[in-house]
Amino acid sequence: MRAKKRYILARIEPLQPDPDPKELYLAILESVTGLFGDAQAARMMPGVMTCGAGYTLIRCVRGYEVQLRIALLTLTSVAERRIALHPVATSGTMLALRRRIACMRPLCKETISPLHFRDRDYLARRYPGQKVDLLEKGIKRQELLFLTQDDLEET
Repeated sequence: MRAKKRYILARIEPLQPDPDPKELYLAILESVTGLFGDAQAARMMPGVMTCGAGYTLIRCVRGYEVQLRIALLTLTSVAERRIALHPVATSGTMLALRRRIACMRPLCKETISPLHFRDRDYLARRYPGQKVDLLEKGIKRQELLFLTQDDLEET
């Protein structure tokens, strides 16, 4: 008989850009093996099914969903990028979780505008709740700053 699967819907923070699914899988696998060991990770069989629009669907074997949710909460980075995964729901089918994503309000109601801050030019992504992400314009390197509207008003 096939092992029954469970699917976990997790919200990705920060919203943009979405991580690469393969890099996200490797980070989740590293988190699971770091917490529970190689044997438990092999029994759990975690896998990233989809990743995009601020959400990811992750698969595991039924009975291990609690351990996988714990591992997701301990994840702090994906390919040298700081990230957090917040488990939202667990289901036996991907369809149920996709319907749940469709019912949720969109996460990315952002406005993008150019901004001059500390003698540099940035693209400012403004989100609801006064969150502002600054992406430095440049060819050689990019710097990502996380600020609030109050931080910009102080300067």
